[in-house]
Amino acid sequence: MATETPTLSKKDFQSDQEVRWCPGCGDYAILSAVQQVFPELGIPRERFVVVSGIGCSSRFPYYMNTFGFHSIHGRAPAVATGIKLARPELEVWIATGDGDAMSIGGNHFIHTLRRNVGVKVLMFNNRIYGLTKGQYSPTSELGKKTKSTPMGSVDYPFNPLSLALGSGATFVARTVDIFQAHQKEVLRQAAQHKGTAFVEIYQNCNIFNDKAYTYMTEKDVKDDNALYLEQGKPLVFGKNKDKGIRMRGTQMEVIQLGEGFTADDCVVWDATLDNPATAFLAAQLLPPDFPTALGVFRNVTVPTYEDMLTDQIHHETDRLGAGTLEKLLQGGDTWRVAEHGAAS
Repeated sequence: MATETPTLSKKDFQSDQEVRWCPGCGDYAILSAVQQVFPELGIPRERFVVVSGIGCSSRFPYYMNTFGFHSIHGRAPAVATGIKLARPELEVWIATGDGDAMSIGGNHFIHTLRRNVGVKVLMFNNRIYGLTKGQYSPTSELGKKTKSTPMGSVDYPFNPLSLALGSGATFVARTVDIFQAHQKEVLRQAAQHKGTAFVEIYQNCNIFNDKAYTYMTEKDVKDDNALYLEQGKPLVFGKNKDKGIRMRGTQMEVIQLGEGFTADDCVVWDATLDNPATAFLAAQLLPPDFPTALGVFRNVTVPTYEDMLTDQIHHETDRLGAGTLEKLLQGGDTWRVAEHGAAS
């Protein structure tokens, strides 16, 4: 007999652990958004698992009243993949940071996306190593002066969305910690996606990289510096909605509406295109020449890794029958070492 899923609230997803981030950290806003969205999904609490690596973001499982796993540096995608394969019915979410995911965990990150494992990856991007006290990270801007780069970084930063799209990610999005309504809507869409969902969340580290995103979060400038990708709508932005993005050949450019251009000249956004080329171009919309694009860049449906693997196992079991460990060890390419070391 089917039982009805109980109605849950934010409080149901709050653990009994004291939340210990620096006062004013953007992680609080992300935690709040996740704890508000999870109850809306109509999924029993015991089906959620939150996995993390190492970093400030990786405290996340302690603060969620769900199953959780605090793994090792950069390996959260590997652990989460194992959980999803063993228990495909679980909702597996990863909390990671720009250092955890883009540096030591880069290999695990790209292969999780390539395989389209049905996990959700939330990458908190503050462009700094916060837990280890302010070294530059793989997303820090060129010339960034930190404790480990006192004369300025000479590394070019990763564009996480470009990396995700290049890895074949089927759901790619970006939002901002303090844009709560937008963040929750992106999380809802990520939760509904069947496959790997990657969400980059711009997150302020007010201790070691304060005001990294004020160019687009301050009230008086955000309308001109943030471009919202809305499905089926033209790419128009600005306080007076008087600017837009159009295609010029193979590139995107900013146009001033009313000066020979209208909204009809702008790109109409479609995140469901099979070809990720337009999404990749939108991922390049960054300052100083462009507003920062926010929203869902790509959302396509392809078979998931766990579904294909399960189908393969069922097919072979039907064909060959249930196996045993003894058959596995004694079958196939095996040999016996006889006396005096001779093999037979």
